[in-house]
Amino acid sequence: QVRLVESGGGSVQAGGSLKLSCAVSGYTYSSNYCMGWFRQAPGKEREGLAAITPGGDSTYYAASVKGRFTISLDNAKNTVYLQMTNLKPDDTAVYYCVAEGLTCIGHWPRIAEFGAWGQGTQVTVSS
Repeated sequence: QVRLVESGGGSVQAGGSLKLSCAVSGYTYSSNYCMGWFRQAPGKEREGLAAITPGGDSTYYAASVKGRFTISLDNAKNTVYLQMTNLKPDDTAVYYCVAEGLTCIGHWPRIAEFGAWGQGTQVTVSS
């Protein structure tokens, strides 16, 4: 069973940067896999931010973060990263790492199709 553990959240001022990490265990490499990041702000629905294929050859971004956030992975460390730059107060949310044994194409960012979720890490951006 896949287990995801996020880290790297915290408080930062607007314009600052943070890098989130997601340690993935119980995962066997497969090309038919999709890993990504969602977030949920208070009073708002969960939003899919970015996804990446296991080979790292394809990435997908929400319009709200494209150009500011970068998803990457290190297969040797079984870790997925989310580098966040030029952070805004609207980026304040709990950030979740997700994974599922399906292709990103046709499935990302449908929340119901991702069964493995981390516990979340809080990101707070002050103005």
